[in-house]
Amino acid sequence: MIFNLNASPKIRASILAVAIVAGGSTIAYAKGYPMVGGAAMYPTKNIVQNAVNSKDHTTLVAAVKAAGLVESLSGPGPFTVLAPTNEAFAKLPAGTVDTLVKPENKATLTSILTYHVIPGKLSAAAIKANAAKHKGKATYKTVNGESVTFMKSGSGWAVKDAKGGTAKITIADVNQSNGVIHVIDTVLMP
Repeated sequence: MIFNLNASPKIRASILAVAIVAGGSTIAYAKGYPMVGGAAMYPTKNIVQNAVNSKDHTTLVAAVKAAGLVESLSGPGPFTVLAPTNEAFAKLPAGTVDTLVKPENKATLTSILTYHVIPGKLSAAAIKANAAKHKGKATYKTVNGESVTFMKSGSGWAVKDAKGGTAKITIADVNQSNGVIHVIDTVLMP
């Protein structure tokens, strides 16, 4: 938010009050907390506590609940979570998400979700450094046992899954008390 320093103190105070009433997100951003899905992501909260506030991750949160992974992702970790947005889930064939969240498909859903979790806390800088040592690619084993590969893609980074699909990292280094989230634009498949 930009303040007009020539504005009266009353107008400046009104603008600040509006920013605070709007959920404090301007203040959170000013403190350096990244915004994801319209919500500040606080490094003092765990992955689940932050994710539930993101309007862009309601499908992911519902899937995590359906798979029974809330307690695990609220634990001490650390974890690196590749967090697909609602738009990423919408790219899947029609009916896929509805089918996956059914109790009889819990094992498949769990496999897909744990494919988006890497043990340890991997910052974008750590991934970049690892890739530099390995011909531009950094491969990591996920919690479900399969691997994902990070590589440069244009001005950013992408993640390639076991089936050859690729997701772009749209927001990197969203630090949490129990790890880090990298927001991605496509659901990865083991």
